[in-house]
Amino acid sequence: MAIRVPLRAGVRLAVAAVLAACAFYAVARAAEPDHVSLSEQTISWSTVKYATDAANGFVDGSFDRTTIVERTFNAHVLENRYLKVTLVPEFGGRIVSIIYKPTGHEQLYRTEVGVPYGMKAGVFYYDWLMVYGGIFPTFPDAEHGRTWLKPWDFKVVKETEGEVTLAMSLKDDFAYSAAPKQFVRGSTGIEATYYVTLKADRAALDARMVLKNPNDTAVEYEYWTCTTLAPGSDPDHPKTTGGAEIIAPIQAYSTAHWSANLSEGDTRAGEGRSRFEKLRFFRNWPTMGIAYAAPDMQSGNFWGVINHDNEEGIIRIADNKLTPGLKMWTWGYPSFTNETDARKDPNQLRPYVELWAGASDQFFHSAKFPARGEVSIPETYSPTVGMRNVTHANENILVNLAATASGVDLQFFSLEPATLLRVTLKRGDAILFDDAVTVDPKNGNRISTTLPAGGSGEPIRLTIGTAQGNALIAAETKIK
Repeated sequence: MAIRVPLRAGVRLAVAAVLAACAFYAVARAAEPDHVSLSEQTISWSTVKYATDAANGFVDGSFDRTTIVERTFNAHVLENRYLKVTLVPEFGGRIVSIIYKPTGHEQLYRTEVGVPYGMKAGVFYYDWLMVYGGIFPTFPDAEHGRTWLKPWDFKVVKETEGEVTLAMSLKDDFAYSAAPKQFVRGSTGIEATYYVTLKADRAALDARMVLKNPNDTAVEYEYWTCTTLAPGSDPDHPKTTGGAEIIAPIQAYSTAHWSANLSEGDTRAGEGRSRFEKLRFFRNWPTMGIAYAAPDMQSGNFWGVINHDNEEGIIRIADNKLTPGLKMWTWGYPSFTNETDARKDPNQLRPYVELWAGASDQFFHSAKFPARGEVSIPETYSPTVGMRNVTHANENILVNLAATASGVDLQFFSLEPATLLRVTLKRGDAILFDDAVTVDPKNGNRISTTLPAGGSGEPIRLTIGTAQGNALIAAETKIK
């Protein structure tokens, strides 16, 4: 729903009538109670033929790119009126799909045909890797860690009409004797439990990673949440397209030494850093590579991807004092422009944007886990519709707020779309907009207003709350 103000009195009456009608439909929608369901199903994933030994090492000579096989997993599906979420605990404890029902689109990337790569290259813990996709925990090492292919224990923690919480858990009590030398030797004993929660009337998925060090001594470790993102996709063929933009409130990035060519299009921002401008866009990634937020997320509490082909996105909201690291990766834009039929030409170079949230700033920069310590990392994954950018976010609302001399433009997405909102825009004491707004979960919400001439230099201030007066988010922006 788009609203433009201020306008002539007659038009203002028309806007009021529209708002009143929207409020009526919001009440009608709210009168139909939402609920959360949990079901089980079996899903298949195609991969080329290969074999591993008992320790998950790759079996020499088993790789056959010409033969495609089906691998079957038990999946657990959470649904409410807005989301359909699929978990696969037995392959890396991952969330493999988030479908946003109002548009019918997938938000996460998923490989159609898995292809092992990196065998004997000394890069990954098991000396090889295969991408499936989704969102999954990575610990206690860098570079996808050692748990990405392990089965995680599964448990239903809570199951009611209004909320379902599931838990996937794993203890690092194993080790791969042939791991490349840069990885931790032996096991750390760290215990990880990934809680995933879907609530009724909530258009977002809430999660929480809890890590425990049961040892009497501190241990060095890394923790990263890996996300492969492809918002606004066909659920049967999810992928990142040329319209994808990485959304993150950072000013600069650094690259691994072997990825220095990624920064050639951006201006320098000090020694070893580049301004995060052109590399925001998937189309400007010339090849595969790593970029890190530099020096880190600087307490910015969100990041994600928006697909400008249809203005759909997915945003992770979290306390990034707990996960200050942001690692960005793609196979490069040619993975999209030169994409081939995955079944006729199975290969790992596929179009997706991989964003990671880390307890440290970069791979192989360990964090210290105190003896008998516990770390709890809450995070929320929210789709977006009708938004070109995100400037402010919390667990209630996503906001894109901008102002120029000619006017103010506000786009927002509510994580609880059935709730009627009160939106207020002010400049100093002057009220630019103050009215009830019904959330549009399919198209998003936009409010545009002109600025009176000769105003002060004060910033534009936004508040969004419930119709009952409960504050949900506040933000401000300067006039550019």
